[in-house]
Amino acid sequence: MSRKLVSFDWAMKKILRQKANFGILEGFLTELLKFDVKIQEILESEANQETEDDKFNRVDLLAKNEKGELILIEVQHRSEIDYFHRMLYGSSKLITEYIKQGKGYGRVKKVYSVNIVYFELGQGRDYIYHGKTEFRGFHEKEEILRPSQKQQEDFLIDRVYEIYPEYFVIRVNQFNDIAKNSLDEWIYFLKNEEIKDKFKGKGLDEAKKTLDVMKLGEKARAVYNRRQENKMYKASLLYTAKVEGIEEGEKRGRAEGEKKREIEIAKISLKQNIDITTISLITGLTVEEIEKLRER
Repeated sequence: MSRKLVSFDWAMKKILRQKANFGILEGFLTELLKFDVKIQEILESEANQETEDDKFNRVDLLAKNEKGELILIEVQHRSEIDYFHRMLYGSSKLITEYIKQGKGYGRVKKVYSVNIVYFELGQGRDYIYHGKTEFRGFHEKEEILRPSQKQQEDFLIDRVYEIYPEYFVIRVNQFNDIAKNSLDEWIYFLKNEEIKDKFKGKGLDEAKKTLDVMKLGEKARAVYNRRQENKMYKASLLYTAKVEGIEEGEKRGRAEGEKKREIEIAKISLKQNIDITTISLITGLTVEEIEKLRER
C-alpha cells in the first residue's frame, strides 16, 4: 500500500515552512546529512512564489539549524546548463548576506546546499553526489591539511571542510525506484510523490499524514491539481518535441546516406564510361550534378 501525496516542491512552498511541520524537513535532512538536524527557523528565500510564469521554475527553502548553520534546499525541474555555477553563486550569496558588517571572518556561516534536480545534470551513474572542500598536499598527495589545535578549539571543528559550503546533488530521475535504505525511501517519495507503508525513513510517517492530497482544503486541492495538469502538459510537449526531433534527424540522416550512395554509384558508372543520361536514370541525380562529378 502507498499514499498519493503532494510533491515535495509544492510542500516546500505551502506546508513545510510552518513550524508544526519542521519534523518532516528535519527527517529528510537527517537522512541526507547523516547527523541529527533540528531546524530553528525558516528564513525568507527568493523563489517562494506561485505565478503563471513560475509553475515550472525552481523552488527554494532556506533553513537555519540550532547551530546557526544555513541549509538551502532547491528543487529544479527545468534544465539549466549553468546550474553548477548557480549552486556556487547561491551558497556564496548566503555567506555574504549572513555575516554582519564589521564582524570577523570567523563568523562566516556554514552552508549546506541541497539540490534536488529532475533533469540530466552533468554525467555520472549515481543519483546522489556530495561535494566538499579539502586541501591536499601538492607533493604529499595523501596528506590533507588540518586545522591547528587552536582553530579546532575556537571554531569547534575537526576538519577544514567543516568551514566551507558542502553541496549535495540528488538527480531524482536517475533513481531506479529500488529503496535499499531510508534515504532511498525519501528519494522514492521525491520521484513518485508517494510513500509506501513499509517505509521507515525519519520524517516519512509524518509526511504521509501531513502531505496527503485529500487533506488539502478544497481551494488548495484545486490549485494543486491544476499545477499537476500543467506539469503533465509541459512534459507531453517536451516529449513530443523530442520524438519529432529524433524522427526528423533520422529522416535527414537517411536522406544524406542515400545521396552519398547515389554519388558513389555515379562515380563508378562514369569510370565505366556509361552515358550521363543512363546514370541519371539509375541514380536519380540530375544531369547537372553528374556533369559536376565528371569535371571533378
